Amino acid sequence: MIKKIISGGQTEEDQAVLDIAIKLGFPHGGWIPKGRITKTGTLPGRYRLKEMPTDNYSECIEQNIKDSKGTLIISYGKLTGDFDYARKMTLKHKRQLLGIDLNQTIAFEAASLIKDWIQLRHIDVLYVIGPSGDINPDIGKHTAGIVESALILDLMNASPGYSITDFSEKDYFEKLPETPKTVNQAVDILISKMVLKDKVIIANMTYGELVDLNSSLGAYIKNIFRLWSGNELMESCRFVTKNKKLNEDGACFAIIETLWKRLRKTHKIRVVK
Repeated sequence: MIKKIISGGQTEEDQAVLDIAIKLGFPHGGWIPKGRITKTGTLPGRYRLKEMPTDNYSECIEQNIKDSKGTLIISYGKLTGDFDYARKMTLKHKRQLLGIDLNQTIAFEAASLIKDWIQLRHIDVLYVIGPSGDINPDIGKHTAGIVESALILDLMNASPGYSITDFSEKDYFEKLPETPKTVNQAVDILISKMVLKDKVIIANMTYGELVDLNSSLGAYIKNIFRLWSGNELMESCRFVTKNKKLNEDGACFAIIETLWKRLRKTHKIRVVK
């Protein structure tokens, strides 16, 4: 279970990850070049990063990796520059490594993959390095959303009574948005969190491909909407499917199918002859 988040604070995306750590009450840290220099100016004082005695950002990347147990690299396409350097240094120092290519992986699936990796590899101190806003102006919000979802999913699978800093598991549940009461409300929330690319990908899936999607997106839905608690959303899923004995996995699929049907009306690619 995560106990601390590390970031280099260089970009708005890096700082967005630190904001998520602060929001959820996780301790945060990291190393930054001398003078608290970033690509966006001087790093604000609210971020508790330490200055290196050098202005060489590569040295900061390496130190951040050495201080962590795992490196999460979120990218669009092939790793280059600082991201490829982070990959090489992670392997050099024998830390755990996970790369998420957002050209290949939708956001909800990414959150579940990150959560599984954190728990499988017992990551407690996580270093996150993400893409620049030059690639996508919304990437800061997108990256932060993925990391926040992964951290919440990780927390939900924590051992009973486990707490981080001054927060208990109950405190974190209270930070979650209100649980939707109907399938349509759940779909509205999912769509509001999706970027255009992910909407198009799901809209153009076949019905058969939804089964595979349920293994990743389904896990996200089950946890983030707390379907295990027998709430009103579960009852709505049973009503929609006309199945009074519908279980949690079936409820997740019902939400995914409704999401798919709605996106096909708005984002399905049509070939014009």
